[in-house]
Amino acid sequence: MSLATVAGPRLPRSGTGLHKRAAVIGSGFGGLAAAIRLQSMGFETVCYEAHDQPGGRAAVYEDGGYIFDAGPTVITAPHCLEELFALSGRRLADYVRLLPVTPLYRLQWSDGVAFDYVADEAGLIEQVRRVSPKDVDGYRRFADYSRQVFQKGYEELGAVPFLHFTDMLRAAPHLARLRADRSVYATVSRFVKDEHLRQAFSFHPLLVGGNPLETSSIYTLIHWIERKWGVFFPEGGTGALVRGLVRLFQDLGGTLRLDTPVDRVTLETAGDATRHVIHVAGGPPEAFDVVVSNADVHHTYSRLYRGVAAAGRRQRRLERMAWSMSLFVLYFGTNRRYPHLAHHTILFGPRFQGLLRDVFHGHRLPEDFSLYLHAPTITDPGMAPPGGESFYVLSPVPHLGNAAIDWEAVATSYGDAILASLEPHLPGLRDAVVIRRHCTPADFASRFNAHHGSAFSVAPTLMQSAYLRPHNRDPDIPGLYLVGAGTHPGAGVPGVVNSAKATCDTIAADFHVVGS
Repeated sequence: MSLATVAGPRLPRSGTGLHKRAAVIGSGFGGLAAAIRLQSMGFETVCYEAHDQPGGRAAVYEDGGYIFDAGPTVITAPHCLEELFALSGRRLADYVRLLPVTPLYRLQWSDGVAFDYVADEAGLIEQVRRVSPKDVDGYRRFADYSRQVFQKGYEELGAVPFLHFTDMLRAAPHLARLRADRSVYATVSRFVKDEHLRQAFSFHPLLVGGNPLETSSIYTLIHWIERKWGVFFPEGGTGALVRGLVRLFQDLGGTLRLDTPVDRVTLETAGDATRHVIHVAGGPPEAFDVVVSNADVHHTYSRLYRGVAAAGRRQRRLERMAWSMSLFVLYFGTNRRYPHLAHHTILFGPRFQGLLRDVFHGHRLPEDFSLYLHAPTITDPGMAPPGGESFYVLSPVPHLGNAAIDWEAVATSYGDAILASLEPHLPGLRDAVVIRRHCTPADFASRFNAHHGSAFSVAPTLMQSAYLRPHNRDPDIPGLYLVGAGTHPGAGVPGVVNSAKATCDTIAADFHVVGS
């Protein structure tokens, strides 16, 4: 194994007097956000990344001039990213440029109905009116409900760690008033009656691994997040945002070790202090005062902390929890342009509720699918060679714990079926494809150590939220903290970046230093 270490210049400790070392395992958005906050707080921070590039699931594939973002492509709530730079008096705009995307999404159904999902109220109401004039007033009431949920669930609680049961009890009356026990789909259905509109305002949980039929209505706040701030795409791709965060971390003096998978973490106790010793192949063990794991939460406990009794208990509890669906992702580049497209397109199949049941609880691969098509060259033509487009399309599929699918055997034919289904929207597509690759649930499991090949970690159900989700600070292993999709508040770029804020605020309190 090659050991690549990238370190930035050492900066003074800003008068904190703190001489503590922190390790961050994994350089996804949550890991990088935590590393930046820790370094800003005065910790000597080392970030370990198993792969040869940073970003975790936000990796980048390049082939023949085509650039493919492997992971998240919907950037919302840019203020949570701007805050990372503001901690040290810097500006996000000096590191990466965020381009607004409009429409936010184009929604299309198999019966020919289309809906441009835009951020401005007047434009969105006009889209609602065009599909179902009788639902305009209902949409307005839904939007007001979404705003209230946003104010409580995002602004007040989104970056607050739920470390004690009393934290949950304090939030319970508000959650009850907002009927958090109802699902997103059931909540939307109370306000609008047209089935197209019910799906249009219910699909968002899928972006964070949730089933709209089961995910708590708290997740309707995503609608207001997008209404308030819009959707963005980084110029140069999501990978450019990752590179900007890495550069900030290095500018602060942090150290990034690429191609350095952590094999194991052992504990050393001296008096009241617990030190975490990180073991990697080809390098000496290193001791740290704090470990922040951005690795898959099950992998953290089952592999990284194997042999630690408390980790074994946590592993067994995780294995009893519900996990999010997985994804089949097809990346392809074409030698022609499709300028009529939107940047983000949701293609609903003929079934909605039935397909969701098959994806989240079925034991086989459904024959039909609904798709998310990402066409970044619509916003940033530099993502492909002149005259070409780079795409990825993802299809929600069952995770490996539910469906024992031989993905090596079926992946190519499944990709073929997806391309065939896209042909009416992209004429001549199959003849135009010049670059193609795919990622399956088996790849999520092998490449990212994802339990069951889940694409979004622990499912975002009501009984697996806030205090009932894996905590930002492990309650039994001193010095171990979590960030990322598997802890509070959950998946999605704002979710994992806010998990780093919640986690690092907890570390700041635990170590009596200036907050993150």
